[in-house]
Amino acid sequence: MQYKWLVLSVTTIGVLMAGIDARIVIIGLPQVIHALGADAEQGIWISQAYMLGTITILLLVGRFADLFGSKRVYTSGFLIFTVGSALTSLALNPMQVIVFRILQGIGAGIIFTTSVTIITDATPPNELGYSLGLNNLGFRFGAMAGLTLSGVILSFIGDWRALFYINVPIGIVGTIWSQLAIKENSRVQFDGAIKKLARIDWTGFAVFALFISTLLLTLTFAAYGIGSQTFTLACAFISVCSFSFFVYHERHCSNPLLNFGLLRIRQYTGGLIAQLINAIAWGAVLLLLSFYFQLVLGMSPLQAGIRMIPFDIAFLAFGPISGKLSDRYGHMPFTTIGIILSSLSLFLFSTLTASTPYALTALFMALFGASNGIFASPNMSAVMGACPKDQRGIGSALRATFFNVGFAVSLNLAVLIMSFAVPYAFLTQIAAGTVTTLTLGKEMFLDGLKTAYLWLAVLNIFAIIPSVLRGQSKKYDTCNNENGSPEA
Repeated sequence: MQYKWLVLSVTTIGVLMAGIDARIVIIGLPQVIHALGADAEQGIWISQAYMLGTITILLLVGRFADLFGSKRVYTSGFLIFTVGSALTSLALNPMQVIVFRILQGIGAGIIFTTSVTIITDATPPNELGYSLGLNNLGFRFGAMAGLTLSGVILSFIGDWRALFYINVPIGIVGTIWSQLAIKENSRVQFDGAIKKLARIDWTGFAVFALFISTLLLTLTFAAYGIGSQTFTLACAFISVCSFSFFVYHERHCSNPLLNFGLLRIRQYTGGLIAQLINAIAWGAVLLLLSFYFQLVLGMSPLQAGIRMIPFDIAFLAFGPISGKLSDRYGHMPFTTIGIILSSLSLFLFSTLTASTPYALTALFMALFGASNGIFASPNMSAVMGACPKDQRGIGSALRATFFNVGFAVSLNLAVLIMSFAVPYAFLTQIAAGTVTTLTLGKEMFLDGLKTAYLWLAVLNIFAIIPSVLRGQSKKYDTCNNENGSPEA
């Protein structure tokens, strides 16, 4: 087996697991809340803790990968994720679940970041789009399949703990497999752990962690209606101040956590911004579709998950094809077409009613899946291809940060948009998992879904601007840049 395919097999199973657990608790949240005697606020944090752990750790992971090597970091991520999954399945109260979900999210963040770096190192430049496309499918398919798998497990096993302990045997195998299969990059020189740890910008990491944590707190409090208005505004203020200080500190630090020289690379920055906008636009859509099937049409979680399969199939089919073609023709045609088609499909979702034939809904979902597959692989390939070799770890971490922040913002933004048509208090109960059936107000809720789809469609169109302005890729010139200096 070629080393490239061996690496893909290891990294893809890792991001698949990480993606699944990003969404698997959403449908099962009411059962978790009931079994543990949690209140609505604790239920929200059980759902959000995973994303908090994932995003907070990303930049530090990238720096560790550049200093200590991606293999060591990736293997540790698999181990942390497995331990976090096991502890979550054994938790006895809501607080334990929240803490262990954060640990699980930290492991997922490590896997998510370093997998891309490992693939970029192991893949020839003219095949990078295809390889990253396959890997990207793993996470996005996992995020999609998490909703379906949750319904299957709860329908046939009936125990919420099974949502987490199924990760343990896979995680053990994955940890051993990654240790045996992945080769450490030769550019990483081990000159002593103490010296390398001293070169890490711990102040920058602490400030960045504060920024991300308070940002997610602000978004969560605003979307779910928990916490006082004063506390929400205080979190927003702290988030803005900590971000400002982070930027100032990194620009004056001798060993910065984030080298802002990366952002002077037009290919890299344009792809990051396009990815952020696209992630905000599409991240909530599958959950909104799940609400449509369950709350408007009255289906079970399993039935809803099965009916979203057309999206999965189209995404899986078009992602690798688009990545392969972009290796030959460049990313520009595919990222642009993908953004346009995904905005069109979001607009079509806004036309759904309670009497819309499922065949038409399935067609819209297939278009949405295909369009996201067309965009994602070429965009990721262009971003990582623009990273200097000695900064691929932090480059991948920043890319992952933008994606995950967009993903986290998406649902919170969708809830706020829907509040234009649906009472805010009612929406927060649905988002928290405390309302699972609608006897009244279906038309009102459907109007809220339509409003969200329309706004997300308009937002997604703006991703075309940074995607086009970065220009066409130059056959990964920077990918082969031995001295690692950024190219403007």
